[in-house]
Amino acid sequence: MIWVDYILLVIIAVSALLSLWRGFVKEALSLFSWIAALWIGMLFFHDLSRLLRDWIETPTIRNVVAFGLLFVGTLLVGGVVNYLAGQLISKTGLTSTDRILGMLFGIARGMVIVAVLVMLAGLTSIPRDPWWQESALLGYFQDIAMWLRSYLPADIAERIRF
Repeated sequence: MIWVDYILLVIIAVSALLSLWRGFVKEALSLFSWIAALWIGMLFFHDLSRLLRDWIETPTIRNVVAFGLLFVGTLLVGGVVNYLAGQLISKTGLTSTDRILGMLFGIARGMVIVAVLVMLAGLTSIPRDPWWQESALLGYFQDIAMWLRSYLPADIAERIRF
């Protein structure tokens, strides 16, 4: 193992420790809240933008404000739900199970983060560097990155090379 392998392990370990600390329910609800905020913002910003015509004249700014309001509003609702779910978990005595599942979630999230970073590196000449070839772990994450690449639009996916 070389220095880059240790960096990859630190990224995964930090993600696992954060999720261990927060627990599975909070991590899952947090992820869901972010996805829901993006989805709701993209789906409904035109509708809210029409309601803001009297207050904001410029269409681009009005769209950005509408998206931002929907995004932040959804995150706030998600935060309240997350807090209430955390209170419920602590009162039911499932804290240990929640934290262990959270750690597993964190390991998976850390691995996805590393795979995305590896995929982004595939857009550059970095994978041809000697240290990349010497890494004990990058090959595994390259395989995951190649799998993730299949979900990207073709014009972007074809630029990722290892």
